[in-house]
Amino acid sequence: MLNHLIVVFVLTLIIHTAETLSYAIRFAGVRLNKIAVALSLTGIIVLVSRTANMLQAPLTATFVDHARNQSDFPLIDYMRVILFAASIGTICAIALFPSFVNLFSRIIAKLEVAGSIPRLITGVTIGQLINTKYYLRKPAFSFYYFRYLGIPKRLIVMNVFVTAFYTVGVMASLYSAFLLPAYSTTASQASGIINGLATIMLTIFIDPQLGLITDKALHHEQYRTQLGKVYVVMMTSRFLGTLLGQFILIPAAYFIGMVVKLL
Repeated sequence: MLNHLIVVFVLTLIIHTAETLSYAIRFAGVRLNKIAVALSLTGIIVLVSRTANMLQAPLTATFVDHARNQSDFPLIDYMRVILFAASIGTICAIALFPSFVNLFSRIIAKLEVAGSIPRLITGVTIGQLINTKYYLRKPAFSFYYFRYLGIPKRLIVMNVFVTAFYTVGVMASLYSAFLLPAYSTTASQASGIINGLATIMLTIFIDPQLGLITDKALHHEQYRTQLGKVYVVMMTSRFLGTLLGQFILIPAAYFIGMVVKLL
């Protein structure tokens, strides 16, 4: 099981690193005034994330099956390690943010010339890959970032909770399936109960507000460089959300179990 845990840890790290780096694509698009092209590139991020998630979910489910056969198996400890991978992945994305903003800026410019992602990929040369090292930048962080563009505190808090819900959704449903063997199939498919709450919060409270901030930076030059610091704040709140997930994992599992019993 340890080998499985390592694989799931790496896949979870990839998922959260990729998803968090989507902010780098947006910022690169704003810097080049090509936000529509930048958003089209998020499909690559989604592809990486969903491919990793496609492998991660069933591998995580094997821990539940093993725990049913081995009463001394530390299932909850394994799940907490997986949640820790989400935190590490988010930290990696924050550290890589400056470098990937430069890299995605170059990719967006190349995409405009190539005309399509397949042509862009096939046109990559060994020399271009070697030159990637010139886009690397050291990350810088300051609490002064939280004062830029008047970021509403409620937006930061909401992002923390949304991230926490998304992070624990699948694992909470699997742990609920372990706690309720009689409802195991239903519970294992009930991650949408938690993720649905997160989606509602994201759609109503976070995306519109973040869109307004991005649009403000897009149309006002003085805010454009500050937008990157806003995204750092949002990524930091995502990191705090993954930490919060450690605390809500078990309550979320019991909440799913309660709902499943009512179905």
